[in-house]
Amino acid sequence: MLGNFTYCNPTKLYFGEGSVKYLKEELPKYGKNVVLVYGGGSIKKNGIYDAVTAILKECGKDVAEISGVMPNPTYDKLCEGMKIARAHRADLLLAVGGGSVCDYTKALAVSVHCNEDPWEKYYLRFEEPDCEIVPVGCVLTMVGTGSEMNAGAVITNTAQKLKIGHVFADESVMPRFSVLDPVYTLTLPRYQMVAGIYDIFSHICEQYFSGTDDNTSDYLAEGLMHSLIHSSRIAVRDMQDYEARSNIMWTATWALNTLIACGKDTDWEVHMLGQAVGALTDATHGMTLAAVSLPYYRHIMPYGLAKFVRFAKSVWDVDAAGKSDEEIANEGLACMEGWMKELGLVMNITELGANEGMIEDIAKATLVMEGGYKVLTHEEIVDILKKSL
Repeated sequence: MLGNFTYCNPTKLYFGEGSVKYLKEELPKYGKNVVLVYGGGSIKKNGIYDAVTAILKECGKDVAEISGVMPNPTYDKLCEGMKIARAHRADLLLAVGGGSVCDYTKALAVSVHCNEDPWEKYYLRFEEPDCEIVPVGCVLTMVGTGSEMNAGAVITNTAQKLKIGHVFADESVMPRFSVLDPVYTLTLPRYQMVAGIYDIFSHICEQYFSGTDDNTSDYLAEGLMHSLIHSSRIAVRDMQDYEARSNIMWTATWALNTLIACGKDTDWEVHMLGQAVGALTDATHGMTLAAVSLPYYRHIMPYGLAKFVRFAKSVWDVDAAGKSDEEIANEGLACMEGWMKELGLVMNITELGANEGMIEDIAKATLVMEGGYKVLTHEEIVDILKKSL
């Protein structure tokens, strides 16, 4: 490992069936005023809402609610939540939902006491909070983003047609605690489950496909990929397999709690491409990543060939005998493509609502990252998007 780094992750996790009961240990640590944040109402149908609100009542909390957080949380919704949290004088923000709800709640945590426009400050200028940050807790109901154990928050500005993520440097933005009960994920529709699985895989790839040194983080990443591929195949055959779903949930957390980024540069261009597609189409995040990944990786493969060869051999067990490095690397990406199709992922942006006439706008909305093997030009981004149609 050639890079220097500092690692700190203060989030406390409660994992396993029935772990929501540990809210009783956490809630007394915070003031009386709690804002409960959730999505479209599925938690009221599956009983999670009742379980959480019963514990909030038992702990004597005064609860306000922010409901209707959408899969791609918007800046308008953030402004709405700021008004509610300010009026309630929130002591704790409790997110109950998937990654979008957790992301939104962290964005809210840094915005409640912000004296500036949080979009301008956090998402255009990428500044850090200089105000009080409201503590966040999470009860996770869908896996994929890893938002339950990191300081990232993605917000979409529909007026500006931009979807931008900010990974805050201040560890106070991280959830103070997260409840991870795999049972809560068993009611997800198949489409959402497989989209989440690919989001996890993409998180690992974004950190894996960068750097050339012999780095422990890459060995950890390969182990996580092996586990995810194995468990995903079980889960698509039997969506009620608790063991597979619990392994997927745990992998999701470790894929993006910054551990496997230690000592490395990281890429994230697939996410920039996918988020730009999402900003223009409002498509499911994991599917936007799936639709652009292979064209992107085939484009950058010549610039990071050695790692793509390692990926083929170490992750997909490609037999390298008698083959050139290019052949091995391409076979690895073909194996990845086969697995993606096996899961039932969307493999092009056309199915997500994009068309050729939108390519230029999507390209303009794509942020260019510098951590990967190739810094893309605008023309290259356009070409990759066209190959993603």
